[in-house]
Amino acid sequence: MEETLRLLALRLGEALSARGWLLGCAESCTGGLLSSVLTDAPGASAWFAGAVVAYANGIKRDVLGVSQAVLDAKGAVSRESVLAMTRGARGVLRADAAIAISGVAGPSGGTPQKPVGTVWMAWEGPDFTDVQRFQFAGDRLAVKRLAVAAAMEGLLARALQTAGPEG
Repeated sequence: MEETLRLLALRLGEALSARGWLLGCAESCTGGLLSSVLTDAPGASAWFAGAVVAYANGIKRDVLGVSQAVLDAKGAVSRESVLAMTRGARGVLRADAAIAISGVAGPSGGTPQKPVGTVWMAWEGPDFTDVQRFQFAGDRLAVKRLAVAAAMEGLLARALQTAGPEG
């Protein structure tokens, strides 16, 4: 899995560089693992702005701008929260594109509506916004690693559908 993550980070960095995009991340359940994997890639400073590790709901609200109403009604692990997190990350980090991740990594904390392994992600760029729910299997570290891989794959797929600076 480590090699897969490394290769995805390199490919994503190349795609972001080709488009002249700066990436920002908003991470919750991954606890900074996505940022760590991204910054392991040589040259990441050219395309990675930074991240907000918003584990607490107060940080999601006060730093990333997730409304208290959304947190109360939908929860931190929701479509609405990750969409707000991507917008907040783009603004706070002055990034062209953003990834947001929020989920239940386990081994506890799951509910019948959001069992362990439930992860919501959002991707936002200059001309796209998308969100997806995942259900990953495995222990806490496996869920985190699978989420990081899916986050990079998701942005890579969306970036490749977008024309580079040459049009």
